[in-house]
Amino acid sequence: MTTQVEEREFQAEARQLLELLIHSVYSNKDTFLRELISNASDALDKLRLEAFRNKDLVVDTDDLHIQIEADKEARTLTVRDNGIGMTRDEVVGLIGTLAKSGTAELRRALAEARKADGGEAPSELIGQFGVGFYSTFMVADKVTMVTRKAGEATGTRWESAGTGTYTIEEFPEAPQGTAITLHLKDSDDEDHLYDYTTEWKIREIVKRYSDFISWPIRMEQESTVDGETTTEMVTLNSRKALWARPKSEVTDEEYTEFYRHIGHAWDEPLEVISMRAEGTFEYQALLFVPTHAPHDLFTREHKRGVQLYVKRVFIMDNCEELMPQYLRFIKGVVDAQDLSLNVSREILQQDRQISRIQKRLVKKVLSTIKDLQANDPGKYRAFWGEFGRVLKEGLLLDFDNRETLLEISSFVSTHTAGNADEPWTTLAGYVERMQDGQEHIYYMTGESRQLVENSPHMEAFKAKGLEVLILTDPVDEMWVDSVHEYNGKQFRSIAKGDIDLDSDEDKEKHEEQDQEFADLLAALKEALSDTVKDVRLSHRLTNSPACLVGDDFDITPTLEKLYRASGQEVPTVKRILELNPTHPLVAALRAKQAEGSDTEALKPTAELIHGMALLAEGGELSDPARFASLLADALARTL
Repeated sequence: MTTQVEEREFQAEARQLLELLIHSVYSNKDTFLRELISNASDALDKLRLEAFRNKDLVVDTDDLHIQIEADKEARTLTVRDNGIGMTRDEVVGLIGTLAKSGTAELRRALAEARKADGGEAPSELIGQFGVGFYSTFMVADKVTMVTRKAGEATGTRWESAGTGTYTIEEFPEAPQGTAITLHLKDSDDEDHLYDYTTEWKIREIVKRYSDFISWPIRMEQESTVDGETTTEMVTLNSRKALWARPKSEVTDEEYTEFYRHIGHAWDEPLEVISMRAEGTFEYQALLFVPTHAPHDLFTREHKRGVQLYVKRVFIMDNCEELMPQYLRFIKGVVDAQDLSLNVSREILQQDRQISRIQKRLVKKVLSTIKDLQANDPGKYRAFWGEFGRVLKEGLLLDFDNRETLLEISSFVSTHTAGNADEPWTTLAGYVERMQDGQEHIYYMTGESRQLVENSPHMEAFKAKGLEVLILTDPVDEMWVDSVHEYNGKQFRSIAKGDIDLDSDEDKEKHEEQDQEFADLLAALKEALSDTVKDVRLSHRLTNSPACLVGDDFDITPTLEKLYRASGQEVPTVKRILELNPTHPLVAALRAKQAEGSDTEALKPTAELIHGMALLAEGGELSDPARFASLLADALARTL
C-alpha cells in the first residue's frame, strides 16, 4: 500500500544541471552504469560499517551484493543493492539538491572540454561535480528509485523524467537497500553499441570499470541446452584486486596474468612492485617492470601504462600524472582512497595528492632498479638493455632524482667495449678506475659506437690509457650538457675545447711547434674562413692528420642534425680545425708554405684536409662533388 504522492521541484541548480546533461553529447555514455555501481558499492560498505558500529541494528549482512536486471521488452535497466539505503529526507537532500560544486563551474568546465575535444565533453566530468546519479538522464527518459534505510520500517519511492520536477512517496513494500530503474530512451543505434539491455554490453562496462569492486555484481543469464532454456545467476566481476592482497598471498602466475591483462603484453614481468601508503592520504599500488620494451616505446602514439582506480573503481587508462615520461614503460594500477570518484585530467594536474603519489611511485621504482643493480646483475643488465635509453631521459626531466638516476645508469666505455659479460660500466665504476690526478669524466657522443671508437679524437686517450664513455643514444647529446658532474668529477667532452693531456716536457715541445707552424695556421685559417672559426695544433691526435672540435659550449654536429630532423632551424656552427704537427701530410704542407705558397695555392689542400677530418668523424660533406674533384686533381699530380 502506498501513501499520497507528493510532487516537488528540483533545486534551481539541479534543474540547470539536468538540462546540461540531457542536451550535452558525451563521448562515453557508459559512465552512468559505473556511477550507479559505485554508489551501490558505497552503500554496501556503509552498511557493513554501520552493522559493526551499531550492535542494535538488526540487518542481514550475509549476502551483500549488487544485482543488475535488464528487460529488453520494457527497455528498462535496474541496478539493485541490499546496502544501507536512504530515508525520505536523505533522498530529498541527496537527489533533489545539487552538490555544492555549482552549475556555473560545471558549465565552464563543459565549455572548455568541448573546445579542447572538438565539440564533445569527456565523461570524466561526471562525478567531479557530484552529479553521478544525474548522469542516468543521458540514457533514460524516466528514472525510478525505491529505497529503504537499514533498520527503518518503511521505504521511499522517487521518480522523475528529468524535466525539473520529481515525485516522492512512502513505499512500505520496499526491501532494504536501493533499486534504481532506468526507463531507457529509444535507441537509434543500429549496431546496438549503446543498447544497455543487452548482456554483452553490460558485461563489457562492468569488466572495464568495475571488475575489481569487492562486492559481487550479479545478473541473470539465460542458457539453452537441448532446446530447454534455463536461467542462472552469474557474477560479472572478478573481484580479484591483487593490489589489495599481501604479496605473500599472490602467486607469480597470478601476477603474470594480471600484468598481461592490464598491460596488453605477452611477456612476463621482470619485477613486481607492490606498495601501500597510509596516513593523511591512502593508496595502494601494484606496478610491473616489463621484461621487453614495447615496439612503440619511442613513438608519439605510445601511452603510459598506469591505470588509476578510486576505491577499486576504474577511472582512466594511461594516467600520465601518475608516472613521468621517462618511466612510461612501467605498467600497473594505483588505487587511491580519497580522490573524488570521477576526476578530469585538469583536476589531476592540479591535485596535490596525485603529485605526492607520483613522487613516491617514482622513488619506489628507482629504488627497485637500484636493488636489481646491486643484488641481481643479470636482471639489471636485461632491464638496462631494454629500457636504458628511455630511463636516461630522466637526467633531463627529473632534477629531484638526478643523483639516483646517475647512480643506476650504465654506459658503454672504452674499458667495457667488446666485453660480452660486462658490456656497460656505472659512473661509480668509472670513477674507481680513474688515473691518479685525473679530474674529469671523459666522454664522446656520436651516432654509433664504431664511429666514436674509431674517431681521431680518441687517439691520445687510447695512447695514455684514459677511459672514455661512448654515448650514442640521441638523449645523450642533451643530458650531458645539463648534468655537469658526478661525485665531484666534471663531465668533459673529448671533442670540445682544448684538451690538455700533456706533461711539462710535452708542453715545452708544443710551444715550440706553435711558433714553427704559426704562419701555416694563419694561412689555413684565412683559406677556410667560410668553414671554420680557427685552425690550431692538436694535443689529442697521434695518428690522424687533422680533426674538427667544437668550443666548450657549442652544440655537436649530431645534436645539430637532430634539431633539423625535428623541424627546428639552427644556425650552422663553425668548428675548429686541429692539425697533428707530427703527421707527414701536415709537415709537408708546412714545408710547402714556407717555400712561399700563397693562400690561394693552399686552399684546395686545406679543403681536402677539412673534408678528411669531417669524414673521419662520420660527418657529411656539404659539397661531395667538389671534394671528389679536388681529390682527383691531387691524386693526378702525384702520378
